[in-house]
Amino acid sequence: MPSHSATHSICVFCGSRPGRNPAWAEAAATLGRAIADHDWRLVYGAGDVGLMGTVARAAQAAGADTFGVIPAHLMRAEVGKRDLTRFVVTEDMHERKKVMFMNSDAIVVLPGGAGTLDEFFEVLTWRQLGLHSRPVMLLDIDGYWQPLLALLDHAIREGFADASLRDFVQAHASVDALTGALRAALS
Repeated sequence: MPSHSATHSICVFCGSRPGRNPAWAEAAATLGRAIADHDWRLVYGAGDVGLMGTVARAAQAAGADTFGVIPAHLMRAEVGKRDLTRFVVTEDMHERKKVMFMNSDAIVVLPGGAGTLDEFFEVLTWRQLGLHSRPVMLLDIDGYWQPLLALLDHAIREGFADASLRDFVQAHASVDALTGALRAALS
């Protein structure tokens, strides 16, 4: 249990698998500890597997407030982590994303697959449409997100998005750089 109340809530979207590069799990654990160190609350997908479980366990061990949101149909597959400060079970994925987003002040995206990309693109689209002004940050460990950033640049070059789209997402190559940018954005 946290010994203090969180000042801001950081929504973390990430893989329910660890991925092949051990640096991603290391970064997830470092981020979890950094969230606690900054008195922030972790808002995430409530799983106890993959990078999700890594970030949550590290945040918990360091004393962070933890808020997990999981759809009922993923309780078994993602091993719903019931020992969080707050644990919410939703009806479906859409509700999960909405609850996570509405309970956060910033969004951080770690490596992940289709689900993580879906979450990222939804909050990016909402930002592009002017529905929110929360910071959206990619933790780009070992260049994981470089192909995604190249795709966004391609969409801009080809006329499918304004150049301002790139202003709505920041990529940081380390947890220290990312947490520094979050501190600045949330102050």
